[in-house]
Amino acid sequence: MLDWYDAHARDLPWRVGPSKHQENKGPDPYRVWLSEIMLQQTTVAAVKSYFERFTLLWPTVSDLAAAEDSVVMGEWAGLGYYARARNLLKCARVVANEFDGHFPDTEAALLELPGIGPYTAAAIAAIAFDRPAVVMDGNVERVMARLFAIETPLPAAKPELKALAARLTPQARPGDHAQAVMDLGATICTPRNPACGICPLREPCAARAKGIAVDLPRKSPKKPKPTRQGIAYLALREDGAWLLETRPDKGLLGGMLGWPGTDWREAAAPEAPPLKADWHDPGGEVRHTFTHFHLRLALRVALVPMEATPDRGAFLPRAQFRPSDLPTVMRKAFDLAQGSVAKD
Repeated sequence: MLDWYDAHARDLPWRVGPSKHQENKGPDPYRVWLSEIMLQQTTVAAVKSYFERFTLLWPTVSDLAAAEDSVVMGEWAGLGYYARARNLLKCARVVANEFDGHFPDTEAALLELPGIGPYTAAAIAAIAFDRPAVVMDGNVERVMARLFAIETPLPAAKPELKALAARLTPQARPGDHAQAVMDLGATICTPRNPACGICPLREPCAARAKGIAVDLPRKSPKKPKPTRQGIAYLALREDGAWLLETRPDKGLLGGMLGWPGTDWREAAAPEAPPLKADWHDPGGEVRHTFTHFHLRLALRVALVPMEATPDRGAFLPRAQFRPSDLPTVMRKAFDLAQGSVAKD
């Protein structure tokens, strides 16, 4: 695997390639940590531009720790799973204030930091500090399931797959080994049409020998996602200011800018507009899918006078409003409603 990785490692903006690593030019733990947080439930292709922009704006963990929450959340918009962004700031501030800007170098100590779970702790320990930690993502699970022909469906198979990965984790270059297995899963041992003919593990692969590689790993059937409904209110003041609110720190889209609205429930919630106005339906609805549910969001729009006083939120001047600062679902609402309210 290490020979294969030395020849075929992916070129990623957060990675120190094997040749430089062997020259003792080790990875920056900050960049490793930042990339791993961004990559959670997000593709490499989607993360690259965000990573490059973040590291340009905030080159060190101390720089990120000193940044304003709203600015960081705005730059994060579009990556989704906004609890990650809140924990990103919490973690950066702990590292900057309690560890003098240096990440701890053991899996156990990393697990104590905000927003760092077992996978991320193992990845940072292995990749940034060359600790023999067992890094388990979807790619590694797939490689292990096929290599050992494990037919137990996920998620039940996870402990067995991790034990098998631990057996293969070497003491020498464990970080490169972890990245090699992930790269193998991402480029050769892919979910569909794995390129078994050029795989460095084709000879010992039990699933290939049995002819079942493409069927593994098996997965237990997923429960269908429920659908929730809600209403968002978009009020445009005569001077071009929009009525927005900062969502509570806890919960979905916590700490993000958004339109005042109802709770999101399985049954339509009663209307609760943030101020008295001539609200109307612009037509259409926002549809968005989160990790655990689908959302159908009805819209109400209104053009309001300068003296309008909302019960919730505050008017943000036109010059300070950037639709790109909104989370995706809120930006969808803006895109759908702005033409209607501007015409009134």
